[in-house]
Amino acid sequence: MTESTALYDIPGPHARRRHLLYGLASTAVILALLGWILYLLFDNDQFTSTKWSPFLYKGIQELLLEGLGNTLKAFAYASVLSLALGAVLATGRLSEHRVPRWISTVLVEFFRAMPVLVMIFFIFVALKVQALPALVAGLTLYNGSVLAEVFRTGIHSVARGQGEAAYALGMRKTQVMTYVLAPQAVRAMLPTIISQLVVALKDTSLGYLITYEEFLHAGKLIASNLDYDLPFIPVVMVISPIYIGMCMLLSWFATWVARRERRSPKTKAAKVAPAEPQTLLPGPQ
Repeated sequence: MTESTALYDIPGPHARRRHLLYGLASTAVILALLGWILYLLFDNDQFTSTKWSPFLYKGIQELLLEGLGNTLKAFAYASVLSLALGAVLATGRLSEHRVPRWISTVLVEFFRAMPVLVMIFFIFVALKVQALPALVAGLTLYNGSVLAEVFRTGIHSVARGQGEAAYALGMRKTQVMTYVLAPQAVRAMLPTIISQLVVALKDTSLGYLITYEEFLHAGKLIASNLDYDLPFIPVVMVISPIYIGMCMLLSWFATWVARRERRSPKTKAAKVAPAEPQTLLPGPQ
């Protein structure tokens, strides 16, 4: 009991009532803000049938679905390539050799500092690359450099004794990294990795600036349609929850993977299985 309350005192009756009042007041403020926003939307005729009628047409629905598919395609390519590039750059930064470590450091710092949109435009305009490869390349260079730092930090977060024990068993550096350090680091890095992938998913919306027909580009075409009285707000209200839902789904998937990893028999065995002394050091028995 003492350990659980050393840094936090359990609130008494007065404190609980005060917290309840704070919660009710905050809820009232949020509801009032939402009510005010809805009032403005109704007052500006944002819920008229004319503005919402486009979503009833099959052509509009197919346009949105095609844009959503293009967004997911760009995200799939960018996420896989970003993870691969991050692993390569992190390996270079962790290298004992000066040249690959220096080159990897320069690349990571350069692409992390460069705005994503600038890279996408440069690849699309200066290098005359098609829209999808330009978008994927820009996202890969930026997110891959960020993930490289995530991987490097994750490797360093593993207890030093883990690597030393593996080296004492005669394992090579590649084996130590692959079988000892990386599996433990991934569990610690997973939330940060997923957070960066969520950033990559949202940044796919930059594709509409280079005419890539992704989800936001499809919404822009609908919102700028004069036949439906410029349904900008309805388009935002349709597209935003889908983006939010995809990000939440990605976060849920990360949580599911983490829980599955903790329940894995291999993970449990690694935690509880005792080492056999006679196999630790070679020598006469």
